[in-house]
Amino acid sequence: MALRSCTLSPQSIRSPPSLPCAAKQQIVLPSSSSSSSSFFGSKKNVVVRTSSSSSTSTGLKRDWAYRVRSSLETVGPTVGKVTEVNKDTFWPIVKAAGDKAVVLDMYTQWCGPCKVMAPKFQELSEKYLDVVFLKLDCNQDNKPLAKELGIRVVPTFKILKDNKIVKEVTGAKFDDLVVAIDSVRSS
Repeated sequence: MALRSCTLSPQSIRSPPSLPCAAKQQIVLPSSSSSSSSFFGSKKNVVVRTSSSSSTSTGLKRDWAYRVRSSLETVGPTVGKVTEVNKDTFWPIVKAAGDKAVVLDMYTQWCGPCKVMAPKFQELSEKYLDVVFLKLDCNQDNKPLAKELGIRVVPTFKILKDNKIVKEVTGAKFDDLVVAIDSVRSS
């Protein structure tokens, strides 16, 4: 079996503290029969090996290997629960939802009304199994996505269908949110 490899910097892969810090780490995965297959789109196991080896007390060298799952492999719409998203995972999940409605709760950690709406939002995710429920913490890391989606106040609920925003509910207005979800589901 042929192997493809991709060398990454140590900053791109977090090593457990017990591993020696290597100058480089290598990801090795089996290549498929097609040489044009996408590395990141594959659902193969990925093996991470450090480029340096440590010696055991008997003088034998030991290579470290770990199985890693790509975040793209685990991204996908889930129903019946609320999925936390960030600027990197939001659009892939929305695209994977296809023609399902997607409801996004845009909140902050310090927002009182957001905390009141969170358990109600969870209940809605358990009630509407044909809708994907997501939540986005509008912190500094996710600020570019929050700006892209046009957030002005928290909480804001955006309802998307076919990758487009079709409804918006601002504030902790639970009844308005339910009406908006029902109207998008019936359209």
